[in-house]
Amino acid sequence: MLKNGLLVLCLLLAACSGQDVKQYRNENPQLELRQFFSGRVQAWGLFQKRSGEVLKRFHVQIDSRSEGEAFIMHEAFTYSDGSRQVRVWTLRPAGPGLWRGTADDVVGEALGEVSGNTLHWRYVLNLPVEGKTYQVHFDDWMYLLDENTLANRSYMTKLGVELGQVTLFFRRQPD
Repeated sequence: MLKNGLLVLCLLLAACSGQDVKQYRNENPQLELRQFFSGRVQAWGLFQKRSGEVLKRFHVQIDSRSEGEAFIMHEAFTYSDGSRQVRVWTLRPAGPGLWRGTADDVVGEALGEVSGNTLHWRYVLNLPVEGKTYQVHFDDWMYLLDENTLANRSYMTKLGVELGQVTLFFRRQPD
């Protein structure tokens, strides 16, 4: 019985991963990560539980720069409860349209692929919640809407169970 249950679970999880970033290859404008995030970018977002209830809202100030082939993104979060957090990403190209990234609270490496106007980004994050830290999986989908606006929908899971979703809107700031 356990063996059949595991098989069904694996099939259900495989069925949920049907979206392929390459299906967006002809969508415009084309997303160039360095170009979009170079300089100052602001973002506004929220975290929702599976039920849809909004638990937190937040603002992010992003300042980025190139250092050789590496692209450094400094993210300063301010949450609706007044708490603050900083994450510094180091992104590196890993082939045509492919990116790898690291940050202090990311377990291992984040893996991303850009195609057309879309970035699909996956990583495991050490997420602090009420004095404990949980490793949660992020499945990010970012869509360039116009040259200055990017929408992001992230699905957070633990052990294959969805915990909630993060929705973000990024806006490039004038130079």
